[in-house]
Amino acid sequence: MAIERTLAIVKPDAVGRGLTAEILSRIHAAKFQIVAIKSLRLTKTEAEGFYAVHRERPFFGELTDFMSSGKAVVVVLEAEGAISKWRDTMGATDPAKAAPGTIRKELGTSIQYNCTHGSDAPATAAFEIGYFFAGLDLV
Repeated sequence: MAIERTLAIVKPDAVGRGLTAEILSRIHAAKFQIVAIKSLRLTKTEAEGFYAVHRERPFFGELTDFMSSGKAVVVVLEAEGAISKWRDTMGATDPAKAAPGTIRKELGTSIQYNCTHGSDAPATAAFEIGYFFAGLDLV
């Protein structure tokens, strides 16, 4: 399996509940390399740009309101098969349906407040990483 990079976000619900260190600990335990990391607060416009692919979906406004409601931590992860590995580590979007031991199962409280985001494909990862990090940040 090839070395890949993926974007992970510790969402505002998790940051607000003081779960950033716990989630970063799980990232280290899963043997990801952290290539870049920063804390930020998205504006509504920045959140809309990041989630533009969902613009026509009924949850778009609620999602972008939530993602701009507080601080988040964005992280570039690297590992063999990083995209699927991170998605497995997070668990299903709905914490009630997530596998035992996953971040979302143990720390998430609802579909909206599920603590983390992860890229779903190589093209998505490339866009998402570039949205937050310049090339020099990723050396």
